[in-house]
Amino acid sequence: MKEGLVPDGADHFIFNLAPFVVMIVAMLILAPIAFAKNFQIWDINIGVLYLSAISSLSVIGIFMAGWASNNKYSLLGAMRSGAQIVSYELSAGLSVLSIVVMTGSLSIKDIILSQQNGWWIFKAHIPALISFVIFIIAVTAETNRAPFDMAEAESELTAGFHTEYSGMRFALFFLAEYINIFIVCAIGATLFFGGWMPLHINNWQGFNHIMDYIPSSVWFFGKTIGLIFLIMWFRWTFPRLRIDQLLNLEWKYLLPISMFNLLLMTIVAIMGWHF
Repeated sequence: MKEGLVPDGADHFIFNLAPFVVMIVAMLILAPIAFAKNFQIWDINIGVLYLSAISSLSVIGIFMAGWASNNKYSLLGAMRSGAQIVSYELSAGLSVLSIVVMTGSLSIKDIILSQQNGWWIFKAHIPALISFVIFIIAVTAETNRAPFDMAEAESELTAGFHTEYSGMRFALFFLAEYINIFIVCAIGATLFFGGWMPLHINNWQGFNHIMDYIPSSVWFFGKTIGLIFLIMWFRWTFPRLRIDQLLNLEWKYLLPISMFNLLLMTIVAIMGWHF
């Protein structure tokens, strides 16, 4: 409930608009996610494409905040964040695409239904596991979480792109960040762990029947919370990277591996080597 202060040299309109842009983008991404068996706000047939397109808009809000603050730390934080999000989006996108190749559909509903007889993390062998590891690393960087929190490096940038923000505007940035963590974990749970789909194993009728008794919303939120715990675990475990190390990791390692892995996943899909 603190007073929202605006610096003297700031661009008032853009300064005030930036937190709302970041928050609106976060809320828009929730639309096509299936939270339970028959609970999906918007069943769009290009759900995965929609998620990729809308999520990349949040960087605009961060740039607006950094530039409009008229503060060198804010501008540095925004530039770092822009470089980081744009870079790691490529690896995250290719990891998502590998599951789309296996499913043959961009619809969230179709991706979940394709995992009736087993989740893709198990069915699609090693390439799915590689995709999942790359996805988790990339989305941790995209959401500015440690060890990739270069945009908010308190020890060198005071607070990064939201240095000049206070009150509710500051709260909106943080709320959007935590909503984004929930969203990326929900997407990971949907693509690799079947979303709300219970754990089914081929020909294990008794086991599958018992799994069906657990409500679909419990499955979805359980998987999502598990992935949120994993991302938080990173924060407690690894030290922060330098900005050059962070970009090297993406462009020299993750991107080539994810491109090769997509090719491998395509071969698995064409040859029908998955379960």
